[in-house]
Amino acid sequence: MKRADLLTNMINTGVIAVIRAETPDKAVKVADAVIAGGVTGLELTYSVPHADTVISELVSKYADTSVVVGAGTVLDATSARLAIVAGAQFIVSPTFDKEVALMCNLYQVPYVPGTYTITEAQTALKFGSEVVKLFPGAMAGTIAIKEYHGPFPYLNVMPSGGVNVENMSEWFEAGAVVVGAGGGLTAPAADNDFAGVTRNAKEYMDEYNRIKDVQLA
Repeated sequence: MKRADLLTNMINTGVIAVIRAETPDKAVKVADAVIAGGVTGLELTYSVPHADTVISELVSKYADTSVVVGAGTVLDATSARLAIVAGAQFIVSPTFDKEVALMCNLYQVPYVPGTYTITEAQTALKFGSEVVKLFPGAMAGTIAIKEYHGPFPYLNVMPSGGVNVENMSEWFEAGAVVVGAGGGLTAPAADNDFAGVTRNAKEYMDEYNRIKDVQLA
């Protein structure tokens, strides 16, 4: 699949669930729970043990569906390649890394690096990133996207960290193209309450769909 298609599929999910767990088995259960609630974008973080194996399992399990599986917390080119070989459809990092960017370019997989400053965003653009992750979103605030769009009106931004159901509309109004949701979405999993994760996911997607309806009205 071409990088442009992978990128479009990622953005079209609207909400990317950031999956963290202590074990591979639990990571799959969290992923299943968010998907059951309607969230089809998954960022399986490399803080999960044997993350590449989990990515491969999820890619296989949800083949021929609208589920998009990416890798998160990718800190080096080796991890990026392992994730891509496992089937990851996008790569996310907390910061920008040149070698990760080059690896993703080599395999034509979207690279979404974490950026905070205008300089970091410009560097990411130079190395081919078509979406940047505004991180930590809670610290930067929605105003950061508007400031990004001053010099770079074409920059696609995915805020992550601090996005919740209550403020999601503010992020999209500020210009976000997709949002990342972590603890606020998956918190019940800490108590193995996967039904609670599914309920949260449904709330996120209900709000996302409401926002889209308003924008199209």
